[in-house]
Amino acid sequence: MNPYLNQPVLVCLSGYPAPLKGRLIDIGSDVIVLYNGTSYLYVPLKHLQYLTQCPSNETDFDLGGAPEPDPIAELSYRKALSHARGTFLELFLSGRQPVHGYITSIMNDFFLFHSPMYKELYISMNHLKVLIPYGPGMTPYALKRENFPVMPSTSSLARTFEQQLRKAEGQFVVLDLGDSPGKNGVLQSVRDGLVEMVTADGSRAFLHLDHVQSMHRP
Repeated sequence: MNPYLNQPVLVCLSGYPAPLKGRLIDIGSDVIVLYNGTSYLYVPLKHLQYLTQCPSNETDFDLGGAPEPDPIAELSYRKALSHARGTFLELFLSGRQPVHGYITSIMNDFFLFHSPMYKELYISMNHLKVLIPYGPGMTPYALKRENFPVMPSTSSLARTFEQQLRKAEGQFVVLDLGDSPGKNGVLQSVRDGLVEMVTADGSRAFLHLDHVQSMHRP
């Protein structure tokens, strides 16, 4: 992708309905950085379907006046997450519903995201599509820092996402931000790559662990 460095590009991602457009600012081992005219977008390459030159009539991504992103030595997805810890962020797990808040802990294959809307949100690294840092001084929903302190989790975290889900067995949980009825209810069990949920009417729903994006407890 080096020939496209500093050039306007169009990026299509799996699980993300609309193409991303922006100037390709940086290329890491498993992540790229775009500038879309207003924000810097960190995009894990895991979801890249294709990247190509942006149509000539859609290339207005002027860097004039844009603050330079903080440099990350030997840029990678994990280093980008670590670098963003404590910064107000917008994340997309799909193209539909962003989440806003702060990364507080990073484990083997998931991270803990502290959000005023969802509180403690456990996010699988395999499903983050786009990470967008906000400017310095900005806070979620214009809340004052004292109304939304960024505190580390008081509960111990498991090393893997699967183990973290198992810790929630028998509890009410919301998976994938509740994007379907079968993802809200009691997490019955996590076994052999399958997550078993019991919904409000007592019926059971099964999800493959590889397709679970996130979990939070209401």
